[in-house]
Amino acid sequence: MSILLILLAVIAVLGLWAVGVYNNLVKLRNNRENAFANIDVQLKQRHDLVGQLVAVVKGYAEHEKEVLTRVTEARSAAMNASTIGDKIQAENALTSALSGLKISLEAYPDLKANQNFLQLQTEIADIENKLAAVRRYFNTATRELNNAVQTFPSNIFAGLFGFHKEPMFEVSTEERANLDKAPEINFN
Repeated sequence: MSILLILLAVIAVLGLWAVGVYNNLVKLRNNRENAFANIDVQLKQRHDLVGQLVAVVKGYAEHEKEVLTRVTEARSAAMNASTIGDKIQAENALTSALSGLKISLEAYPDLKANQNFLQLQTEIADIENKLAAVRRYFNTATRELNNAVQTFPSNIFAGLFGFHKEPMFEVSTEERANLDKAPEINFN
């Protein structure tokens, strides 16, 4: 009789432990999704500002249609992306398109002095800073989930219940190349 009680106690402890591991995986997944929801809020604000920025720039830079078209298409793709992975990819494309817009605007000193443009530029810079912060939080939540999914023994339960390694929100290859270059300083 005592062996049966010990066996039942061991099974109960293992069952409670398994429930704890599963609940931790669910908590980590939900934390990651919540972190992306924070990113999504900033991305929606960014999309609105990019649309306004394109409208202001169109009046000044009529022959920069290719750059503006690329920004508009990237914005549309970013707004229509549905999964987290698709949104990450689309946002990296939008960031790349926006950097092309910044470069071509250097040729328009009147535009750079326009108050609407300056305000939009400031707001977009603020959004970019907020995005950087929420991306760091998202990547931390993703790393914690990935660690739990890949380490023993929780990886056993992760496989059984459909948890898998999730992608980070990393900068695009093009953006990484720009970050790796030394800044150009011009005193003219």
